[in-house]
Amino acid sequence: MKIFKLLKTLSETPGPSGFERRIADQISQIWEPFVDKITTDRVGSVFAVKSGSGTEPRPQLLLAAHMDEIGLMVTEVVNRDAYGFLRVTNVGGVDIRHLYSQPVVVHGRRDIHGVLASLPARMLPSERRNGPFGFEDLVVDPGLPMEILQELVDIGDFISFRQPLRKLMGKNVTGKALDNRASVAAVIICLEELQDRNHEWDIVAAATAQEETRLLGAYTGAFLQEPDAAVAIDVTFAKGAGLSEQGHPELNSGPGLDIGPNVHPGMYKALKSAAEAIEMDVSVGTHTRGSGTDAFGIQVARSGVPTGLVSIPLRYMHTMVETVNTKDVERTGRLLAEFITRLDSAFLTDIVKEMMEEED
Repeated sequence: MKIFKLLKTLSETPGPSGFERRIADQISQIWEPFVDKITTDRVGSVFAVKSGSGTEPRPQLLLAAHMDEIGLMVTEVVNRDAYGFLRVTNVGGVDIRHLYSQPVVVHGRRDIHGVLASLPARMLPSERRNGPFGFEDLVVDPGLPMEILQELVDIGDFISFRQPLRKLMGKNVTGKALDNRASVAAVIICLEELQDRNHEWDIVAAATAQEETRLLGAYTGAFLQEPDAAVAIDVTFAKGAGLSEQGHPELNSGPGLDIGPNVHPGMYKALKSAAEAIEMDVSVGTHTRGSGTDAFGIQVARSGVPTGLVSIPLRYMHTMVETVNTKDVERTGRLLAEFITRLDSAFLTDIVKEMMEEED
């Protein structure tokens, strides 16, 4: 599979949190050749089932990668001398310092291109000239007369950022929505790898909705699917300019394995063992409270789900120039496939027994 082409398709397809329909359709089309069944739940998450070879009823592993991205929402349509402008608010963890001059797409009755703009600093009140633009300063300018804009756009319409995926040096790529389309790509690579490998468990690949705003798809999807175990796949902060050297992986250093309150120790050990089996370098991350990922929601579904967390190193998170290394994406997919092929009928019993046994 051509990884840059795959990432480009996923990254450039719009899907702000709460408006995932287009990216959901795109993912479903890509998944179709690799799985046995695809469904969508009531909140818009997509699930693809690949049946295992074990004796029925087979245990089920959930692979969850959220498909939504940060974005904006229209709050007001403003008339200025017959031309229309849009005031906006954030959808998800948007850093306002990165918004000025960004090209966007307004998803109204049809898509409308625009740019986020503001008055020049010298025309702002003196106390606001040296700080970042606030939402009260910014507007989306689509270049349309007010009467046409009112016909096409309503308050509550979603807005996505319009950035192409670009190649950098050393297999690095940069663009929008790599949080978390890079992980969606890793799941696709995993499913492709499994076409030629035996696995006993049923696999449910999930592209979850609304992670950036409330982890909604993790809670509802895990409740609906009732998996026996799960792995959440997301991105993590990679080392970059100005970032502490401690506790952050490099780009092109392989996937990260998290350990903390949202991760079952048995799942962590099994993922680490799978990496060792294929001689793959991994980094280890820790979280002391909520991880901020789908793992937080999945692990508490119904009576609890043993959950692992695999992370792809990413620079400049929640900006329009998020950067990953394509080798890390491919390695994450390979690691997931190796982990899956090692699951057997005794796996769940073994990881529970290991937690309950006392050390000598």
